[in-house]
Amino acid sequence: MKTFKGRVVAPGTISAEAVVSHEGLNTLASFQKALQFGDKTATCGDQNNKDLYNKKMAGKALCLPKTIGSTTGGLVLYCACSMGRQPACMLFSEPIDSLAAAGAVLADVWLDDVTMPVVDSLGDEFLAYVQDGMTITVKDGGVVEVA
Repeated sequence: MKTFKGRVVAPGTISAEAVVSHEGLNTLASFQKALQFGDKTATCGDQNNKDLYNKKMAGKALCLPKTIGSTTGGLVLYCACSMGRQPACMLFSEPIDSLAAAGAVLADVWLDDVTMPVVDSLGDEFLAYVQDGMTITVKDGGVVEVA
């Protein structure tokens, strides 16, 4: 087991199975099936993301460097949360962008009974270490355990 420390963007504690992208996540392309076509498992629809394409994201610890793409990114994350199709948590190796942060914070503040902890600035070592299927535990204070 290895422990990493990052910055809390949206609080919470959770344990979940990791799904990892070494590329930026295009939020709109990735969650489009979940939001428009009723895919409750939030299967990644972004064909350009070789790490995540066709993998289930709902309920998983989504480990990634950053988000990329459309200015709708924050709204997409908020909508995924409001529909119960969000990742268990989002863990960024880099500092989070303002759009993704907005979606995570709005979901945390506005939605009752929805938890999606978000931690950023975990570092390159985090993304190099974590692999699909590993167990991720997010603890208070931005502590992330990978086993």
